[in-house]
Amino acid sequence: MNGFVDTSGGAPRLQLRGIGLRRQQRSVLANVDLDVAPGELVSIIGASGAGKSTLLRVAAGLIAPHAGAVRVDGAPLDGPRPDVALAFQDACLLPWLSVERNVAFGLGFRKQPKLSRRERDARVHAALHAVGLAHAAHFSPRELSGGMAQRAALARALARAPRTLLLDEPFGALDELTRGDMQRLLVRVVRESGAATLLVTHDIDEALLVSDRVAVLGPDGIALDLAVGLPEPRDAHVEALGALRVRLVSALHATMARAPHPA
Repeated sequence: MNGFVDTSGGAPRLQLRGIGLRRQQRSVLANVDLDVAPGELVSIIGASGAGKSTLLRVAAGLIAPHAGAVRVDGAPLDGPRPDVALAFQDACLLPWLSVERNVAFGLGFRKQPKLSRRERDARVHAALHAVGLAHAAHFSPRELSGGMAQRAALARALARAPRTLLLDEPFGALDELTRGDMQRLLVRVVRESGAATLLVTHDIDEALLVSDRVAVLGPDGIALDLAVGLPEPRDAHVEALGALRVRLVSALHATMARAPHPA
């Protein structure tokens, strides 16, 4: 998957500092501090209504916070950037376009870097190959399984050569076996691309299996930032995973007890 992003290390690529957001006199986010380094996968978990998806949209530049700041590669974020890609739970494929054209969709938008036809085709081909869909380039979305549709959505994000990748519960609607395949694919893509990746998930076990760190979002900011640090294959480390899970569940319960409006 060469050519997507710079995989060099260094300072955090995505920085959230003191993020606060209010809606109709209600605090949605408060005092959120979080860093994501190049090639790092950080999951955000939290109670329903904690603001996980909202935080992701703030990180994407789609929502301006009322307090705090977002920096990408050290520069203040004041709106969407072409090298910050956001993918949702719904694959959002356009039914009248082939898989290949869905992956290419958006590469010609005004804020995207100017690409020649050859460069655009090369990006799309590389993205489809990375997610194992090169054989399905000319399929229509209705010919895809749920897992294939999510692969296509991930390929569309990768085709933008993102330095920062934001994912909002992308595997939540998949069956267990397909979800496991997609989790392994995501880890490989992040490692090979070097993208700083922020994953919102409601699944604690998923977070523990794919993440370098898991952040618990509460009403007062990040209640726990937990490094996972287990070797692969992680599912072989049952006892260690269990201990980490207990810490995350305890932190979740603590945030729910502090929430002004429990879910």
